[in-house]
Amino acid sequence: MSKSLVIVESPAKAKTIGRYLGEDYVLRSSVGHIRDLPSGTIGVNVKDNFKPLYVNMPGKEKIVRDLKSQAEKADRVLLATDPDREGEAIARHLAYILNLDPADSIRISFNEITAGTVRKAVEEPRPIDMDLVNAQQARRILDRLVGYELSPLLWQKIRKGLSAGRVQSVATRLIVLREREIEAFVPEEYWLLSAYLRREAREKEFFSRYHGEMEEGKVKAHRPGSHEEVSDLIKDIKSHDFIVDDVKKGSRQRKPYAPYTTSTLQQDASRVLGFTAKRTMRAAQQLYEGVELGASGQTSLVTYIRTDSVRVSQSSVESAREYIKMKHGAEYVPDKIPFYKNKKAAQDAHEAIRPSHFDKAPEELKDYLTRDQFKLYELIWNRFISSQMKAARYATLRVDILSGRHLFRSNGESLLFPGWLLQMGLLDLPSQVQKDADDVVSMDMPELKKGMKLILDRLEPEQKFTQPPGRYTEASLIKEMESLGIGRPSTYAPTISTIQDRQYVERDGRTLFPTELGILVNDLLEDNFRNIVDTDFTAQMEERLDDVEEGKEDWVKVLSDFYQPFHEQIEAAKTSIEKIEIPDEPTGRKCPECQEGKLVIRMGRYGKFIACDNYPECKYTETIFEEAPAKCPLCGSQVVFRKSKRGRIFYTCDKSNDKDCKFIDWNLPLNGKNCPECNSYMVERNYRGKKSEMCSNKDCPSRKKTARKTAKSKKETSKTKVKKAPAGKMTSGEDQK
Repeated sequence: MSKSLVIVESPAKAKTIGRYLGEDYVLRSSVGHIRDLPSGTIGVNVKDNFKPLYVNMPGKEKIVRDLKSQAEKADRVLLATDPDREGEAIARHLAYILNLDPADSIRISFNEITAGTVRKAVEEPRPIDMDLVNAQQARRILDRLVGYELSPLLWQKIRKGLSAGRVQSVATRLIVLREREIEAFVPEEYWLLSAYLRREAREKEFFSRYHGEMEEGKVKAHRPGSHEEVSDLIKDIKSHDFIVDDVKKGSRQRKPYAPYTTSTLQQDASRVLGFTAKRTMRAAQQLYEGVELGASGQTSLVTYIRTDSVRVSQSSVESAREYIKMKHGAEYVPDKIPFYKNKKAAQDAHEAIRPSHFDKAPEELKDYLTRDQFKLYELIWNRFISSQMKAARYATLRVDILSGRHLFRSNGESLLFPGWLLQMGLLDLPSQVQKDADDVVSMDMPELKKGMKLILDRLEPEQKFTQPPGRYTEASLIKEMESLGIGRPSTYAPTISTIQDRQYVERDGRTLFPTELGILVNDLLEDNFRNIVDTDFTAQMEERLDDVEEGKEDWVKVLSDFYQPFHEQIEAAKTSIEKIEIPDEPTGRKCPECQEGKLVIRMGRYGKFIACDNYPECKYTETIFEEAPAKCPLCGSQVVFRKSKRGRIFYTCDKSNDKDCKFIDWNLPLNGKNCPECNSYMVERNYRGKKSEMCSNKDCPSRKKTARKTAKSKKETSKTKVKKAPAGKMTSGEDQK
């Protein structure tokens, strides 16, 4: 009986696909890339049209032997790597190793791993797409040239161990620029003024906010800028009656969001779940490659997870509409299928990220998925289903009230029909995003008519100050990179991980800020290699690489146009840039080892550390720890902050380095507090910005009660019952925050 060998990247994907192909197919995995540029040398012959010198990757010898052995036994070989540049390049390297002709029909690809798509792909193999291969190869070589020529310069001019990357350097610069904005920001004072009014003396009051002045029938919006100005304004307002000038009732729709792209999934996972981009993509990859679902076997749950398109298949739309009708009722299914437009730069090679099987709702799979898999799958499921539902409808109300020429305005709205919000569980969240929250007014208003005179109860001024721009989070940085055309769906997560691993950027909670080292490296690149950190130049390079993928550009020319001027800049910089000395910070302490040198704070490859200034004669060093506001619950010494390799904060005793105390905990211990049930020390748990006290003993019944209480509270928050607002009662974003 003839056998076909099908090769994919991962064992999980092989297992999932194997379920659909039967005994006539042998599945094997390359476990990622099989060949790459060598790690010890540049591996690119720049004098011979940038010819790459690929080698088999170390550690892959056993896999290569097995693949060759299976290929010799098989009647045909099919390469089923991922449907993108990277997957096409892996397929090309597999073809080289197995001595296959890339022009033969040996390549199969699919956007989702289902029985129908896999079997159809096997029946329709194609040659390897060399345009895709060349696009990946050009990107890989370009990044190698930048890294191998620029990094030694950083070693020479700043210190050893530094490195620079094409996209990573731009991402670092964005964070540095934002920090400069924050440092240069000068807050400006302004005042809000609220009027508390009644229709009649015994009725409940409502409030309206000062909006500006009426001039010749037109509104001139204005906010008082000082205490003196608002005081004068109040005096003038009090000398006039409050008259209803206009009551405008209307309605509006709030349309659902488009299905997820890689970027929007990473942004929402960061904002809603607190996931890093790396954590998001790890869980998403697992959902795509397949998860063991008991009797159902290994099953892929979502479509391909690296995409910038919002396009979806007709069959998936039909399945979603059937699900909506069954789950929520026919009134939630729109007459016309919603249309979502791709962004201008979108490649549209793949569908949006959506569920692969519509008979597998998240709540049915909770027992089979890890916590991260379940949360991400639920996010993807709700987003796609809601994208195919009717818009939410609101009744709106705007009331303008005049006091002389001074205009006060109230805005509000009430939900008439929840539409897609029902699936997303957004019924208790703000109904609209306001550009300025200061202009949002919550209302519980009586029926008002034009010309009606109102009773002023009081005027309340409130001092405010403009705020600096916020630091980037992973979500907002990804959004900015996408809008600028920096990187592509597959590069966002590794880029953000890399700049943190290199100690150029650090996290504080969810926000990102540049380190001293990151600022130093960025300044050198800005001053001497402007193109490397310029957003427009980097975006244009991304476009040219996309053109290579589409067969519009020659990959060698793209590299040649970049490399020649870049190499000349490198050579000039070797002599023109002076070495940057990073001064040591004195600690005021004497070296305890040599008794001659003084201890100073130095910048090392992994951040700051304390060392003897008598180096290399004396090699004494200390790790720098920041003190935490707690004493060790085991020995009474000081508790200090430390960071894991992934950047997560944990706590230890300051004697842990001497092995005198073994205290370590992810949570901050609470001084003098012990659990009433087991007498273990209590800790402060910080979950999504909310702090609570919890027993440190994982087996303590009180700790389990706390965990159940948190889970219950979260469940009640996320699943809100639909309630129509009573007539005339209007609520807005500020009221619901």
